[in-house]
Amino acid sequence: MQKYSLVAGAMLASSALLTCGPATAQEPSSHSFKMVGTWNFTTHYKEVEHPFFSKVITEASKGKIKVDLKSITELNLSGFEVVDLTRKGVYDIVAGVIAYVASKSPELEAMDLAGVMPEFDEMLKSTKVYRSVVAREFETKYGVKLLGMFSYPSQQFWCSKPVKTLADLKGLRVRVYGSSLGDFVKGAGGVPVTIAFGEVVPALQKGVADCGITGTLPAYDAKWREVVTHVYRAGLGWGTSFVAMNKRKWDSLDKPTQQFLVKEFADFEARAWEGVKENDKQGFICNTGKGGKCRFGEPGHMTLVEPSAADKKKIKEIAENFVLASWAKRCGEACVKEWNATIGKVVGLTAKAK
Repeated sequence: MQKYSLVAGAMLASSALLTCGPATAQEPSSHSFKMVGTWNFTTHYKEVEHPFFSKVITEASKGKIKVDLKSITELNLSGFEVVDLTRKGVYDIVAGVIAYVASKSPELEAMDLAGVMPEFDEMLKSTKVYRSVVAREFETKYGVKLLGMFSYPSQQFWCSKPVKTLADLKGLRVRVYGSSLGDFVKGAGGVPVTIAFGEVVPALQKGVADCGITGTLPAYDAKWREVVTHVYRAGLGWGTSFVAMNKRKWDSLDKPTQQFLVKEFADFEARAWEGVKENDKQGFICNTGKGGKCRFGEPGHMTLVEPSAADKKKIKEIAENFVLASWAKRCGEACVKEWNATIGKVVGLTAKAK
């Protein structure tokens, strides 16, 4: 896990800020928390989220901290409403995808703008330098305390029609889950349609959508391979995600419990970051049946399309001229300045409204 320690280190630094008095940590008080998690059929949920909140954190607290975890799949939620439910106190802890809940905050959108940070290392560094902004936005606009960040494998185009070049997306209805993905699809000549993750397969079957955007392994986990034939490798982002707690609940906790939770959430982050790049590779292997052995089951037989040099140039142009420009207009001058001084420096781009 050492190579993915950037963000976990930031969490441990936050833990130090909470510590007062003697270095010896006191044990947490006894608490039971209600949590709404992500999709229970994804590898992230099965390998990281569920075991951590159902077992690891309870064992680490010697049985004092218990989490009643329910996935959005079990609760029949879309994912767009989970933070609002946590703010209202229906749940104490929430895990979700930032783009799903960023409607009140263009600053949150900035963490995963489509096509802007296609490389994993760029995304991880961006998470570190922009983390304080994400934390501030969640507290001031959403009433929740940021406790962890993670990501899914790379987000790609998955289509039920042959897509061999970026130009083939023209006129196609493409499932998106955030404003910047919609901007990218429009820039490519497609028609964005907002559809919750769990509803994409029937939407593709019924022709409501021709393509969908999601991560490589989530696409396999959700069996998109049964309804799509082509994956176009555009590198649209990483589905950057978060774990947070109702702010009133957090403020009500004693310091030893807060310290314990900060330390444990740093552990959760490290577990979540570990293996994302490998799972990204597995996503391509498992959906196409090429490049290696799928460790999750029978592979699909999709056609993987690598963009040409001309398409790579076009992808960057769309990211700059449609995604960044549109976002900068939504966000405003102060927000753009903050982004340019942080993520912009990491990815080598400058946001400006047009």
